[in-house]
Amino acid sequence: MISLKDLEFDANGLIPAVIQDFFTDKVLMVAYMNRQSLNITLEEGYTCFFSRSRNELWRKGATSGNRQRVVEILADCDTDTLLIKVQKDGPACHTGSESCFFNEVYRDEQEDRFTIDRLYSLILDRKKNPKEGSYTNYLFEKGIEKILKKVGEEDAEVIIAAMKGSHTETVYEISDLCYHILVLMVEMEILPGEIVNELASRHRVKQ
Repeated sequence: MISLKDLEFDANGLIPAVIQDFFTDKVLMVAYMNRQSLNITLEEGYTCFFSRSRNELWRKGATSGNRQRVVEILADCDTDTLLIKVQKDGPACHTGSESCFFNEVYRDEQEDRFTIDRLYSLILDRKKNPKEGSYTNYLFEKGIEKILKKVGEEDAEVIIAAMKGSHTETVYEISDLCYHILVLMVEMEILPGEIVNELASRHRVKQ
């Protein structure tokens, strides 16, 4: 383990810190630290940065409540950049997004990897930017009662498929259920990370 004295701060006394979700590995944000904010982070166990625009210390979540509990801090090979893995209490971005990195610049369509987070983002976009003929928009237009009804219906379909012993049909119905639960989560402004954190907290208790 290296010493804090081994870290390379720049001419302004700052070091960049990449903040990563401990559970999902998603990059949440990039900020800067000086020696004081890094020491505060280590003492308090929650991220504290140095705001270059305000020229002052910035305890993440002090006003929003979206704090980040530090799990691990790593330095890169040149010891001039930090990777900080955190358990977050809410969105990392001031826009309300789970991560600050959501403006797409380039994507190789041949490597269009599916993730639950990307499906959630697509559903969220449908709510913010309705698309004519979209089933997802139809659910949002009908409201919470319709969404809950569909969750109940799909839950019953999973039970029926499983009782029949059909692996293929059960996978299909679970997929339908998961989609409708994601729609419900968007409607209720529940982030995927909140579910991950809840499940992880239960796992740690059992251990």
